[in-house]
Parts: sequence; structure tokens; C-alpha cells
Amino acid sequence: MEQNQLTNKERKKFEDLETRTFALEFERAKGDEDDRRVSLSFASEEPVLRSFGWEILSHKEEDIDLEFMASGRAPLLLNHDPEVQIGVIESAGIDGTERKSRSTVRFGKSDLASEIYADVNDKIRTNISVGYTVNNLEKQDTQRDGTDVFRAQWSPLEISLVSIPADRTDIGVGRAEIEKPIIKEIKMEEKTEIVAEVPTVDAEKIKAEAISERLKEIKEMQSLGVRHTMRDFADECIRGGMDLFSFREKMLDKIETKPLSPLDDPVDIKPQEQRQYSFLRALNAASRGNWDQAGFEAEMSQEMAHRSGKAPQGFYVPDYAWRSDLYTAKRELTVGSNSAGGFFAPSVQLGSEWINALRAKMVLAELGMRTMSGLTTKVQIPKVSAGAAAAFVAESGAGADPTVTTAQITLQARTLGARSSVSRLLLLESDPSIEQIVRDDLVAAIASKIQDVMIEGGGSNEPTGVTQTSGIGAINVGDNGGPPTWALITNLVREVEVDNAVINDSTLGFATNPKLKSKMAQVAKVGSSDSVMLLNDPWTSLYGYPIRFSTDVPSNLTKGTTSGTCSALIFGDWSQLIMASWGASPDVLVDPYSSSSDGTVQIIVFSEIDAAVRHAQSFAATVDYTTT
Repeated sequence: MEQNQLTNKERKKFEDLETRTFALEFERAKGDEDDRRVSLSFASEEPVLRSFGWEILSHKEEDIDLEFMASGRAPLLLNHDPEVQIGVIESAGIDGTERKSRSTVRFGKSDLASEIYADVNDKIRTNISVGYTVNNLEKQDTQRDGTDVFRAQWSPLEISLVSIPADRTDIGVGRAEIEKPIIKEIKMEEKTEIVAEVPTVDAEKIKAEAISERLKEIKEMQSLGVRHTMRDFADECIRGGMDLFSFREKMLDKIETKPLSPLDDPVDIKPQEQRQYSFLRALNAASRGNWDQAGFEAEMSQEMAHRSGKAPQGFYVPDYAWRSDLYTAKRELTVGSNSAGGFFAPSVQLGSEWINALRAKMVLAELGMRTMSGLTTKVQIPKVSAGAAAAFVAESGAGADPTVTTAQITLQARTLGARSSVSRLLLLESDPSIEQIVRDDLVAAIASKIQDVMIEGGGSNEPTGVTQTSGIGAINVGDNGGPPTWALITNLVREVEVDNAVINDSTLGFATNPKLKSKMAQVAKVGSSDSVMLLNDPWTSLYGYPIRFSTDVPSNLTKGTTSGTCSALIFGDWSQLIMASWGASPDVLVDPYSSSSDGTVQIIVFSEIDAAVRHAQSFAATVDYTTT
């Protein structure tokens, strides 16, 4: 093993490091540029706000343990990742006059290290971060902005190139000539050198445990930020003192409709190139096993496979190829009577006037269902299922139990498939409207099934939908069901509100089917002589909340002696329903053999999805309304 390579034991040390980032202006290393050495300062006494107060990294010689940093083995990393070492720290020391830590680093010669070194010399990468452990904290008798100040005895263990700085002082390469900011609190502290009274042993232990827990939280927040390319956002939340649970909630809100990986962003090509894509040409090539005449389509599938890191069963179709606006086609034909020239007009099949299959209306997106796309692995989202208790106590009495109850929801890929049959002759067509027919039918089949399972899924291999989720509110009509009433409708809303389960006011709403819509429009709100019905024109609002109608909301339920004719009405905060999808694009598999005797080709589209309800209490349902 080379001298500057870390052992496994040494790598383990970096898992729970505290970090501090610094804004720099790198300059080229003096001397021979091929030397690949850079001199820099990596820490100062700039205070940083932590959960326990302001932390100052002391630069007294006795307060810094530089044994590992000065050993010639300490690593120069990228983004604090011990698996991505781009160089070595050759020396480290203290500038006692300016209260800074300085070092000389040498970049490696790997492709990545060379790329980073070039960016440093070109002043593109201008920020570094030091990873360190805190050995001891000593409270000062001064405060900063009304918050306690602590001086830390510490051990730096690594230096990293990062994106965003927290400490914006003159830390960096060749910065000795730059005007320095004045921090009055620190200078006052340095003059007085007064040390606060040492707390009791128990207090020290509690404080140490709190610091340790906070350091673990910060490490986890930074890890999540890096994983989802949101390190800047993570650093901002850490500086603001945000706890781990709140950070996860904020991060989920921030990425709720965005891909979680840049690999899954839409393929970026020009609109005129997008129009060159032919779904039918790709199907025809796949059915024949010959892509010579579909080179562009093959290239797009390869690009999607590269982005997702997963080979398709058939071929991938880029996101834009599912859109109908790129393939609009309108044809008009006016022909007189046969004797007036009609015999000379050819018979034209109007593909643009295709009569599509009747499918359920898609409504969940309108209500505010949350989507997470571009997932690549199982996802676990932690949550607080029961908060801490609070109560007044007698003098010297014990306080309320602060323990919170935690849980998590899990999302994992479940394969959904849609099948369609087309003739071999149709695959040879190049009519844009034929493209639209085939694509729209497959997309509609997938979308309709997704909505169906989001609402009442729970069968074999299916995600669990809202109505099948354990713990949602239930308002029952009667032993054998019954007609809707105003009291039952308002009780649905109350069921959600009394559980404090309204997370987002703008995504509250009702969902039901057309049968119950018709019934509610015929039932008087108060009495039989009332002219105001439960549901009134313009039919889009109920009890002040949006209402949407789709045949995917069940109307074939059974309650007591009422068999197969009961309908459901669901109310909730639809932002608490998550629809997750995996992969870069739907996977299209073409089967030219199963139905070869009748000249048709089977087309199967696979998509990986899952559903989860973040808070079951955010939904309530009545599933035994009669509509006849």
C-alpha cells in the first residue's frame, strides 16, 4: 500500500466528523506547475453557530491536535467522501499571529484529481471544508447575539474541496495580503481570556451527549444533501439549526415533483429533433430485430439506458415521445356527390379522428397528489407518528415524558404492465395520427391503472391505495349502507380536522364517482322541500372544497345486504398521497410471435411504481353510499 493511502481503520474515523466550510480565492501554486502542490489556510477562529451555541476553533497551540494532519498521510478529499481521495496533505501548522491553520496539499494524478487541480488553478473551484473532531468545549463568559460562545479543542483530520462556504473569512491560498474582517466578540474574548466556571459532571455529560447527537444529525443531513445533489440546501438548514426530522420534511417538499437523480432528467434535444422520433418506427424495428432504419430511436433508447444504469427488456422511449402535442395532425376533406366528382376522390382513413377506448378521468393530480420520480432504489421516509407530551407539574414534580414515537413508510418498485395489439401493417405506417393513437392508448392504460390503485389498491402485487390504508377515518352510513346526507359529508371533513391532519390547506378535496355525483345532485340539503341540493351547479365544489369525479373511485362495493352497488366518497389532504416511480422511462417490449398467426404484434409497456400515504389520518372515507 502506498504511503498516502488510508487504511480501512482510518477511513472509519471520517464517518462521524464535524465539518466547516470556507470561502476561498485559490491562486496558482508558486513554482513549477507540474509540482501539483498548493499552499492554503484551512481554518480560522471565525465562530460558527451550532445547536449548543457559537463554536470557535481555538488556534492556541495546545488546543489543536495536528498529529495526523502533519503525518503526510491525511487525505485531500472531494465533498468529504473518504472513497474519493484526490490528493494528500503533506504538512500542516498554525499561524499563531493570524490565528489560522495552514497546510500544503499535493494533488494526485488520476483523471479526477487532475480535473479538480485544473479547476483550482483556473479559480473555478474556490471553496474548501475541513473535517474535524471536537475533543473538548470550553464555555466563554462573552456572548454573541445573545447566544453562548464555546472555544473548541479539536483535531483536524481531512480537507475537502466543496461547493458552498459557511466561513467567509480570508481562508485560502495566498490570502495574506487581503483585508481581514474584524470580529469584535472574538477579540474581546481574546483580551479577557476569562474562563467560565466549570459545570458539574452531570451537566457536562448531558452537554456532551447533546453535542454528539447533534453531530450525528448534521452528518446525516449532509449525507442526504449530497445524495440528492442538494448539499447547498443541507448546509443552509444546518446553519439555521434545523433538526433532522424537519430537514427531511423540507427536503421532501422541495423535491416532491422533481427527479431524485440528475440521471433521470428529460433528454435535452431540440424540438425539431424531437419530432424526428417515431414510436411506430421503433416498434417496427423491435419486432423485426433490425434497427438499421431506426438509428435515432435506438440512440435515444441507449441514452435512456445510460442515464438509468439499467438495460431495458425491450427499448426505452424518451419522455418527449409520449407527448401528443408534437404529433398533432388534422386533415380536412370535402367531397361532393359522386356525380359531382366524388368518384375521383380517393377513400381516406382519417386516423386523426380515431375513436379511442373509453377510460376513467384522471383527477388525482388536480387534487394535489404528490409524485416522486426518478427513483433508483427502495425509499424509506421516517416520520414522527406520535409527538412528545406536555403538562403542568407540581413543584419538584417530574416533567412530561419527552419521548416521541417514530415510524417510517417504505416505497419499493412494483411492476405495472399494459398490453396492446397492433397489426404488422400498422407498424409500417408513418401517419403522425397513427403514432398518437398507439402512444395515447398505452399511456392512458398505464395512467388509469395507476389512479385505480392509488385510490383502492391492495390486491396481489398491488400498492396499497387510500381506501385500503389502515388508520384512515371512516364515516359509515348504516349496516346496509344508505343515501348521502349533509351530516355525513361534513363529518368526513371533521374526521380529518380533529386529528390535526391537515398539512396543506390548498390540497384538501373530495373524490367520488359519477354515480354518487348524480345522487348528490338529487338529494335535498336540508329537507325534502329544499331547493338546494347536496351538490349544486357548477358541480366542482362540496362543503367549500374541490370535488372531482372518476369511475376509478369504486361504485361496486358491498355493505350488509347491499351487494355490489355501494359507492365511495373520499375526503383528504391529497398532498399526503405519494405516487413514486422508478427508472428513466417506461420500458417497451415488442412480442411479434405470440399472435403471429393473425398478423398482429403484442406491445407490452412496463413501469415501476408504488404508492404510500404519509399520514393515514389525513384521509377519511365513506364506502357505503347507495345511489339508486
